[in-house]
Amino acid sequence: MSTRSGTTWVTGTTGPLHNGIGDMYVTIGADQRGSGRPSFTRFADDQLAWLRRVLVAPPGMGKARSELADTGTVILDGVPGSGRTCAARVLLREHHKDMGAFRELLPDEEGELPLADPELVGAGDRLLLDLSAADTVRWAASRADLSALRKAVHEKHAHLVIVMPHGGTLESDLQQYRVEILQPCRAWVLRRHLRMHGVPTEQYLRPDPTVTEFLYEQRPLREIADFADLVRRAREAAASGEEFTQWCATARKAQADRREEVATLVATLRDSSQRALLISVAMLHGAHADVVHRAAQLLLRTVGSPPDDLPLLQRKDLAERLGEISAGAGPDGHVRFRDLDYDSTIRTHFWDHMPDLRQHLGTWTARIVALSGPSITQELRDGLVAKLAGEYLRTGRAEGLASLAEDWGSTATSRAGLEAAVQALTCGLGDPAHARTFRGWIYQWCANKQLKGEFARVLVQVCADVIAADHPDQAMLRLYYLARRDDGTADAMQALSDMVQSSHRLRRRLLHRLARCEPSQADLGIFLRVGVAEALTDPYDNGRALAEEESVQSSVITCWRAVLNKLPRPTWQPYTERWLHASVDAGDKGGLLLDLLVGAADRCEGRRGAAFAALYASARDAERTAPGGSSRAALTTDLLFQKICSAQGLSRPITPPQAASPRGTVL
Repeated sequence: MSTRSGTTWVTGTTGPLHNGIGDMYVTIGADQRGSGRPSFTRFADDQLAWLRRVLVAPPGMGKARSELADTGTVILDGVPGSGRTCAARVLLREHHKDMGAFRELLPDEEGELPLADPELVGAGDRLLLDLSAADTVRWAASRADLSALRKAVHEKHAHLVIVMPHGGTLESDLQQYRVEILQPCRAWVLRRHLRMHGVPTEQYLRPDPTVTEFLYEQRPLREIADFADLVRRAREAAASGEEFTQWCATARKAQADRREEVATLVATLRDSSQRALLISVAMLHGAHADVVHRAAQLLLRTVGSPPDDLPLLQRKDLAERLGEISAGAGPDGHVRFRDLDYDSTIRTHFWDHMPDLRQHLGTWTARIVALSGPSITQELRDGLVAKLAGEYLRTGRAEGLASLAEDWGSTATSRAGLEAAVQALTCGLGDPAHARTFRGWIYQWCANKQLKGEFARVLVQVCADVIAADHPDQAMLRLYYLARRDDGTADAMQALSDMVQSSHRLRRRLLHRLARCEPSQADLGIFLRVGVAEALTDPYDNGRALAEEESVQSSVITCWRAVLNKLPRPTWQPYTERWLHASVDAGDKGGLLLDLLVGAADRCEGRRGAAFAALYASARDAERTAPGGSSRAALTTDLLFQKICSAQGLSRPITPPQAASPRGTVL
């Protein structure tokens, strides 16, 4: 975990790819547009770097590595639980370059291009196509497009790893790319995870009966990662003098089914105040005793329980009450159960066996999040929301979690409330079984729903910093819809601009979307922000610039024509001046930038003369603000004038055109 510029970022084992059974915290504030915030590509790379550190190379990894290096494509096969998906991500991480980004392809989701579309692949991209769970129909449809996809990957110097469904059909021309991944030695996998968790080598190399029993069964690698994380947590909570054998025994006990034990405990606690305390400790495990006490009292008020009528000094103190529920406060004042992961079993019990309590827990969580005090930290708030979200997701109630996040974001009166909504959606997006559903709901919110309160800001943050990590195309589309709303936030426009700033491919896609039909006034506002000349002339890949691509030229001309036709000159004048200033410093591409402006004005049917005159007037105004001095800018104005004359079919320059309006305010 690292903290920069007031922003908490959690990476490594506790990132969205965490394989343990402990809590996962992803802290994303409601206002983090500072320069210290990592880009979505960096965020994804941090996750991949952790996977690379913990991976034990499985049999077949070397062959897959060579195939990917030689051809740019490899198709991984293997039984479920062999680590094939993890291996795929690590293979792509090994090809990290300054250009391109890691992306997971989801061709059948809203906002994703088809696999055969050449615009799907950016220069140097690292692409994962995980079809390990695909049915026969989806696998067949994907195979039909692989030839076009591999061609685009080769042309863009990108890398593609496909995880195929085990036992799926593969054509003869694709067999050469297939590599089978076998599960590595389970003991080695456990040791690697323990070493990465900081467990001393001399501890885990000793024979241990608990470990031997655990590894005897054929287990998927994720369960081994879970066990290693439990050992880590057992070590952190262990008393002085305990060693590896005790840590493993504690971890194994935490994996046991303790539901009957918890049910018996709850049955003995007939008093509502004790049950409220039990729930509060389970939901706020590790919090300070003062927080747990406040939370228990707040839960009683939330569910409408009557207050305790006993005189204050006749009531049981907190230490006695905690002892009755197998919990206690340590020397630091923080409350924990005596047994590892006991809190998880208690949460499960109350959620499953007291369904009428669920709605109250949502209300209670929102009230806890809104509390302030020295012990009410952001980590505590995020952990509480993550635990509540975990129960919704565990029991298949994703829609309930989404509704709760929408309600929190729509009614929040503080930053903490907005952060809780972000955290709830982040948990949904990080759950493999429900991520696709949450992406779909977020699309509907961004594109079609009327948003209340500050919920739009929540969606901006989730798109820019969560969805964009693996699915930048989907994030860009959702931000586009948010930015073009009548009540669109400045945050959405800024986030959209930041995304395309980091990717020529995304900027190209956005320009094509803006120009695919007659741009609206909102679209034109977006175009003026993202269609900046400096980005269009910035070379990428093999030294080529976006402005040199015919499809981009067509999109830019379409958008500039609509700007000149629909918007008043004071609106577009600053952007035109920046465009003209950029053309001064663009070298041989400067003339191309002017051609795009002139081409746009030339297509202003019935208003060509007025558009040409306005462009020329803008160029004269731009001379006064040119960074390099007016003399160089004047040469650009002269070149623009010559191009205007040429567009009008005039063989030699005539008197410069005059603006149609003496005030120069309307075209």
